[in-house]
Amino acid sequence: MTGRILLVEDDADLIGMLDRVLTDEGYAVTRAGDGHTGLHLALTRSVDAMIVDRGLPAVDGLDLIARLRSRGVGTPILVLSARSSTEDRVEGLDAGAEDYLTKPFELSELLARVRALLRRHLDHAVQLAVPGGSLDLAGRTVRRHAGGTVELSEREAALLGLLAARPGVVFSRAELLDLVFDDAESESVADTYVHYCRRKLGRGVISTVRGLGYRLGAT
Repeated sequence: MTGRILLVEDDADLIGMLDRVLTDEGYAVTRAGDGHTGLHLALTRSVDAMIVDRGLPAVDGLDLIARLRSRGVGTPILVLSARSSTEDRVEGLDAGAEDYLTKPFELSELLARVRALLRRHLDHAVQLAVPGGSLDLAGRTVRRHAGGTVELSEREAALLGLLAARPGVVFSRAELLDLVFDDAESESVADTYVHYCRRKLGRGVISTVRGLGYRLGAT
């Protein structure tokens, strides 16, 4: 089984070892050393599963998961933690994780759990409603109700996915810069990608709320 996995772990030795093991198994691995970077990557890249350490700097692992779920990101997540009580496991699952594995662990068990996550991802592909169609975040495509499929770039899909996950919410340019384009220097990059999405999908896909920012759908 192949798949794209996001590793979020601040222990340099552990993340390096997991990267090597998962890569040897044929997975495409992306690494993040803190919660803020992990949140950004999870919102802007298409991945099939995530492995998240609970005790992360910048943004705690459970907080990271809760933020993703609140934005409609359904990527299956395995939590790694040295905390092994029943209450700790319940907290992890209640935050939105699909699985919880305590440290230390056997690599064979971790790999089996990753395979289970990837099977779940294939069974439950993330689909979000957008004006005139549905957005497949994993495939970065919009299937139009009238027929046909529109391909999106990684950032176009990330922008549209964020708005589609919270259809009634207005996001300011500063918020979009932080959540989708945090490697850009100017908030105008949000305007640029809104233009790209409108050009591909029609002006009604994203509306401008004067003085505030953007939201999904026509005004």
